[in-house]
Amino acid sequence: MTDPVRVVVVDDHQILRDGLVALLGALGGIEVTGTAGDGREAIHVVQDDPPDVVVMDIQMPTLDGIEATRHITGRHRDVRVLMLTMNEDDDTILSALRAGASGYLLKGADATEVHRAIVATAAGGMVFGASVAARVAGLFAGRARHRPDHPFPELSERERAVLDLLAAGRSNDAIAAELFVSNKTVRNAVSTIYAKLHAADRAEAIIRAREAGLGRES
Repeated sequence: MTDPVRVVVVDDHQILRDGLVALLGALGGIEVTGTAGDGREAIHVVQDDPPDVVVMDIQMPTLDGIEATRHITGRHRDVRVLMLTMNEDDDTILSALRAGASGYLLKGADATEVHRAIVATAAGGMVFGASVAARVAGLFAGRARHRPDHPFPELSERERAVLDLLAAGRSNDAIAAELFVSNKTVRNAVSTIYAKLHAADRAEAIIRAREAGLGRES
C-alpha cells in the first residue's frame, strides 16, 4: 500500500484554508498534516514536521509565500512547494520558481487538477496550471531565441537529455523509463548537472534549462 502524500496547507484566509483542507481530506492518497496562516508560521510548521508538499499562497501578512518558499526549500531539500494563488503576473511566477517552487496553480483550479498537481509535485515533477503553463512557455521561448543552439556544452549528451526531460517536468522515475536507464543513473546525472551548472537545486536547473530552450515538448 502506498503511503499518502503528506501536505501542509498555507493561506491567510481561514475560510479558504479550511475549504482546501476539507477538499484534500476527501481525496484519496493525501493526508493534511498541518496548516498555517502566514509564511512565518509555515516555516515553523514545516520545521516541526516536514511534509512531502506545502500548498502555498503568495500574498500573506508577516512573510509572503515566496520568501517562505525560499526559506523552506533552502532548508528542507525533500519538501516540495506548490503555489496556489490568484497571482499570475510574469514577475511573480518567475520569482516563485526562483525561490524553489515546484508548481504553480491558480485558485479556482478544480479538485482533480489540485489532486494531480500535488501527487506530481510529490513525485518530483514540475506542475503548472494550463494558463500559467502558457505564460511560462512564452517567457522561456522568448529568452531562448537569444541562446545558442547547443546550450550547456559542459554537459554530456546523456546529461543534456536528462536536463531536457527535467525541464519538461518529468520526475526521476519517468526520466529513467524514457531513457531506458536505472533510477540511480538518473539521480547521478542530476547531481552532476547541478554541479556543472552550479545550480543550487532542481528548480534552478529547470529554470536555466527552459531559458536556454530545453524542455519544450513537440
